[in-house]
Parts: sequence; structure tokens; C-alpha cells
Amino acid sequence: MPLLVEAGWGGLVQYPWSITWTDISRYVDAQKAGVSITRGASDELSETQPGTATLRLDNADGRFTPGNPASPYYPFVRRNAPIRVSVAIMPTRTGAAPYPMAMLGDDFDAERVNTTRWPTVYGGAVQVDGRARIQCNPGAFSGFLTAREWTLTGSKVTAKLAKVPAANGSSTGAASMWVQSTTAGTRIGWTYNPATGVLFAHSQSGFSDAGQVPLTYSAIDHAWLRVRESGGTVYWETSSDGYIWTVRRTLATPAWVPAQTHALEFTGTRTGGTGDYVEWDLLGAEIRPRFWGMVNQFPVDWEGLVSTVTVTCTDLFKRLNRLPALRSMLAQEILHQDVAGVGDIVSAYYPLTEPSGSAAAGDISGGGCGALAVTQVGSGGSLDFGSDGLPDTGDTSASFTPASATQGKYLTGDLGATFQANSAAYAQTVELWFKTTTAGRAILGLYEPSLDHQYVLALNGSGELVIEHTEAGGTLTVYNSARVLNDGQWHHIVHDGYTSKQLYIDGVAGPFTLSVVNTTALRTLHIGGYRGARLFAGQIAHVAINHVTGYIGAAISADHYEAATTGYSGEPADERIQRLARYAGLSSVTVHGSTHDPVASQGPGGSSVVARMREVEATESARLYAERDYYGLAYQSRDVRYNPDPLSEVFTIDYADLETRQVQLADDDQKLVNIVEAARPGGATQRVTAPSSILAFGEYEQSLNVLKTSDNSVLDAAYWLVSRYANPGPELREVPIEAYTMPNYLDILDADISSYFSVYNLPAQAPASTLRVTVEGYTETIKEASHLIQFHTSASLNDTVWVLDDAVYSVLDSTTRLAY
Repeated sequence: MPLLVEAGWGGLVQYPWSITWTDISRYVDAQKAGVSITRGASDELSETQPGTATLRLDNADGRFTPGNPASPYYPFVRRNAPIRVSVAIMPTRTGAAPYPMAMLGDDFDAERVNTTRWPTVYGGAVQVDGRARIQCNPGAFSGFLTAREWTLTGSKVTAKLAKVPAANGSSTGAASMWVQSTTAGTRIGWTYNPATGVLFAHSQSGFSDAGQVPLTYSAIDHAWLRVRESGGTVYWETSSDGYIWTVRRTLATPAWVPAQTHALEFTGTRTGGTGDYVEWDLLGAEIRPRFWGMVNQFPVDWEGLVSTVTVTCTDLFKRLNRLPALRSMLAQEILHQDVAGVGDIVSAYYPLTEPSGSAAAGDISGGGCGALAVTQVGSGGSLDFGSDGLPDTGDTSASFTPASATQGKYLTGDLGATFQANSAAYAQTVELWFKTTTAGRAILGLYEPSLDHQYVLALNGSGELVIEHTEAGGTLTVYNSARVLNDGQWHHIVHDGYTSKQLYIDGVAGPFTLSVVNTTALRTLHIGGYRGARLFAGQIAHVAINHVTGYIGAAISADHYEAATTGYSGEPADERIQRLARYAGLSSVTVHGSTHDPVASQGPGGSSVVARMREVEATESARLYAERDYYGLAYQSRDVRYNPDPLSEVFTIDYADLETRQVQLADDDQKLVNIVEAARPGGATQRVTAPSSILAFGEYEQSLNVLKTSDNSVLDAAYWLVSRYANPGPELREVPIEAYTMPNYLDILDADISSYFSVYNLPAQAPASTLRVTVEGYTETIKEASHLIQFHTSASLNDTVWVLDDAVYSVLDSTTRLAY
């Protein structure tokens, strides 16, 4: 069982697809310290915790010393370096030849080549540093070749392409992995040409393949190669981690594949230039990821002259927990909007949420636009920040109170050269909110220094929204929306400046498009008036200017209107989790299950993205945790655990195989709940009790505050809690297993949060001979030839729900708990 530890030197965890991984396994102390990993929760009523990993590295040559210029990883030995940990399970050959090719395995860690496995090693090929090294020298062949005793039919061959040869001036070359037929030149496999940097998926006959599939080689995407046959089709597949595979080519299985036994050959050669080598590793390995995260620090320790570095690592929750508190959902949507297929730059964003007494308004887009100063025109009037804002944002707004249309204050500022360059290159979309009862005033204006290009949003004398513009200076052309908006209500405006020039008011497209000319190279912004006149009376908030390569108005207008007016109340829980993940910059959220109730608003800002996600998780009795094979989140709805099916158990284990001197059956009041007082935002406070439990055990009360959208849903959640824990039964809460020695090792490794398994042949004193448990989390220690996993578990029986006319799940007084 090789331990596979890889570091992503110089990589960024938030861009996992761009990380090039370096194998550092040989420096890990797998003999004594091993790798310790924690994951999940201690029980089903606790939140999952950030996953951690701890390992000790040999630092004899200083390669893991931060800031050491002699390190081959310099300058990237630093905090937050990406790291991933996997185990590689090597196959065992059993039975008689011909053997399935999936049984062909070699980790190349021995001091010498296994000549039984590789009877032919030629051309200077060697086994070194835990890899098979095949020379790629001019005019010569080198390689490892097995005996002809394997078959690909219904099987596969997998290997890690650990190092590719350099071009070194060659006109062509080949570093190959071949499944060889009995006919020379008839073979299936992969070939890398160092001269061109192209990887080929081959099915050759007579050393030729007219249908070869070329791939521009990527050290990230093509780190692992596989050839697989199944059901009459051959698949060529690549992987970045040896676990998740991408099909690159398929072909009807050639007739020779099921008719012959095969040999596997690694070979290398080149024409011209100077020599180099290709390295292969972990032939036949089944990879199971155990941890994906980042290194917290690289502390260098010495014991005498022996140097080690013991690193602690944390999964993506470390990064999520460091993020600042969220702004309102409207602000987050503006900052993180993403319209498919459209390049979108939020060039300026002035939410106008400064505290009362501020003398300027700032841009939070990150584009570097200047602050907008409070500017006096004539005398009198006021401009105050901190006024009441949009209904479901918790944000304030700017309030403009001029003495007249020409006497008062407004906001002005230079948006800078970067904004002006974007304005010259891209179409412009303007978005804002306003509220007024006064007609004939300007809301916003933009212009370029010569005044040849100008753009103004205003209300005419009838209170109708108009757009004024010019691209040639002089008098502004006016387009009338025919919508009266000086009614004292908040209104949302989006004017999409792409080709159609569509105007959206309060999330709905206007009655017609406004054929506004393209105003470019704009640089100066006025809010609450325009060029010293038509001073606005009312409130303005959330002014954003986007520069785009396509239409975004239809996508953002309704979405942003909903964010400000409802905070997405009624949105399904899984969609809310994905929305919050987007605010955190996470592109990968895997949703499991199908029961996703609508959740209430989370419109106002102020709390962290993790806190918001935990609110949804708790509301739904769901599970939220980091993936262990990628930089992503997993979200499980509560129905994932409903009525565990024996056929879906990840494994079963005999009590005698548990790795412990003492197994304890817990039956205490740790989880007992027989009174729940439940409430929701703006709803009723309700109480649910279990009288028989109260009589027997006394009162065990719990408060429940959930983001439900109806009082009935709150009541359902309260009943769900009481029905499960008013009288919880005895349960196994810890199940320790030495997994490495078990014949179903791979199955045990597949167990993750909410998986379930059964322990059978329990002692006669147990309440039943078999107990099924659900995995809540685990701790594990991985060493050479040892993999001890301590599963934290709960009783699966707690998640059974009633099913009509079911022999198991409709038994009166036993399984009559209603799902919700």
C-alpha cells in the first residue's frame, strides 16, 4: 500500500485545475509517524469540522525549509501550499494465467527489478527512486516487458506518467505504454512524442493507426494514463489524480484482444538530439483520495543534526473561515455576477452605504476607481449617508435633499484611466436603485473630458425615466421610457448597453428598447445631479457600471431585483448553498439528495459565508463538508439517510475483525430531546413535546431557529427532531478498523460521511446480532502496511421513515416516523 502525498508548489488552492502536483511521498515518515487525518463530525448532532492532516517530512537536504534558495521547490515552500494525500492499493495476482491485466501491479519501490514480473528489461532501463526509468536515447530502444500472460478483455491497465522526456533537439521520439498482441506492430496503448509535446491514444496495426487521437500533453490533465476494455469497447482515459477519469478515445474492441494473451511493455526511443528518460510509477494502482487541502506552516525541527518538518494541513474550510463577513446578497450578486458566455467587468460599484457624516462615497469593485466627493452647488441643501435602504439588504443609502434644482449637493468623481479604457473597448451596462417624488431631475451622468460622449439617466418633467446621450457633443438626444417613476417607491434600473440597448425596470424589460448610441471613453461620474444642475431629491443606492462583451441585462435585472426585495426567500436549499459558495469563489459544489425545502431570506450582510451555509445546513438537517478528492464542497440533504438499503452498504464487518480491546454500546442521554421550541424569522414560536419521554426521563429541551418559509415547515422540523431523539436507542458510536489487513479494504476506503455499514456477529449480550451504523466522520492513521480508521458513527435506525405498505418501513409503533 504505497502512500501518495503530493504538493502543489506554486499552485493556488482556489484554482485546483491549474495545479501541477509534485510527488513528495518518499520524504514522508510512513514507518513511525505516518499520516494522521481527521474528517467529519463526532456525531450526527454536531457540525462537521474542518478536515486536517498531519505528517512528518525528512528535511535532510533542506528542501522543506521555507526561504531556502537551495530547495528544488524554492520559493514555493510556504504557508497555504496545496497538498493532497491518497493511498494506492496495489493489485494481487491470483488464480492461473491468463490473468486480467488489472492484476498487473508494481510500485517500483523495491531495490531491484522484479524479474518475475519483468523478465525482459533492456536498453539501460532501470528501477530507481521508486520509479521505472526508461531511456529515450537516439537510435536505441529501452524498456520493461512482461511475459505474455495477461488479458485486457473486461480489464484495464493503469500507470502514472511520472516524468516525460525533454525534446533535446530530437526530430521525433516515443515514450510508450503498450498492450502488445502476438503480431509485431499490432498493439494498443499510449505514446508521448517529446519532439512535439503530443500524447497519442493508439490502436496500431502494422505500427500504424490512421485513427490515432492526438492530445496536447498536459502534466496536469495527463498525469495518469489508462487503457480499459469493457463490453466490446476499448477506452483510452486520462486522469489528473488517478481517481477521476476522462475518456479520450473509444473504439470497438479489436478482434485480437479477446482472442490472445498479451504482454505489457514500457518502451522509449528517439531520433536525433540527446538522450533523456521517461519515468512510470504505480502500475495497476487503485487510488483512493484521503485528504485535499493546504499546508498551514512548515516548521523546521532539529534533533541533533537530524532535520524534520512536521506539517499540519487543513481542508478548504480554512480558506472559507478566513473570508470577511458577507455584504448584503445584492452587493454579493453585483460583485460576483457571472453570466454564461459573457465577459463581464464590474468596472465601478458604489453601494453608497457609507456611515452618516461621510464626505465621499467609495468604489468597492476592485477596479481602482476614485472616490466620489460630496460637491456643493450654490448654497444650501444636504447630502446624507446612512438613510434607510432597500428592504431586504440591511444596507443604507445616500439621501439627497437640495434646496432647489440648482442649489444643493451631489456626488462627483474621476473614475480613472482604467475605467476609461474599458469604456472605450466594451459596451456599458448601468445599474442603480433610486426613490423620489420629484420630477425633472438627473439621477446619474457620465461623460468623457471633451464632452463629445455623454450619458445621463434622468426623470423628465412628467416623472418619466429618460436616457439622454450624445456621441458628438452639443445637445443631448432624449429617449423616453414612458414609465413614471417618481412615486416615492424604490425602483431598480438596468440599462444593457450591448447591441439591443434594452432597458429593465424593476426586473422587467421595458416596453421597448432605447436606441442609445455607443458612448465611449467615459471617465467622469456624477450621481444625484449632472454637471451642476437638475439636482436629485430622494435616495440612491447600489450604482454599478459593467463593461461587457454580451447581453447581461436579462440575467441580472430580475436576479438583482429579487436579491434586494426578497433576499431570495423561497429559494431551494441546494440552490442557496450553491449561491453562497459562488460568493466564496467556489466553483465546485456537489449536491446529494433530492429533498430541498425553500429557505428564508439571508439578504442582509454581516456574517461569514460559512455561518450562512451552516444556517441552511441546520435548517434542513443536512450535511455540509469539504470533498476529500478536490477543492470543492459537498452538500447532502436529509433524505440521503432515509431508510438505508442493505444492498447499498459500503461494507460489512465481523465484530471479531474490529481493531479494539473494548467495544462500548452507548445508551445515555447525550442525544435525548423531548421538548423543542422552534421559530423562524418573522414567524410563530411553536413547541413540540414527547409526553411519554418527559414522563420517563424528565425534560430535555432544545431551541430551534430555522430559515423556514412557513410555520408548518417549522413544526415539521421540530417533530422530526423529537421523533428521532425522544428515546434514542443503544448505539455504537466508535468503530475502529485496521483496514489494510481486510480483504474488502477498497470498500472500507469508500466509506465517507453518511455512508453506512453493518457490524455483525456481535456478542450474545448485544441487543441484536447485527447493528447498522452511519458514518459521521473518522480519524485515520496511515503507515507502512497499516491503515487504522476510527469511524465516528450513529445508529442508522434514527433515519428510518414511514413508507406505505412496506414490509420493513410501515410497521405500526416501530417505523411510523414521517419524513419531512
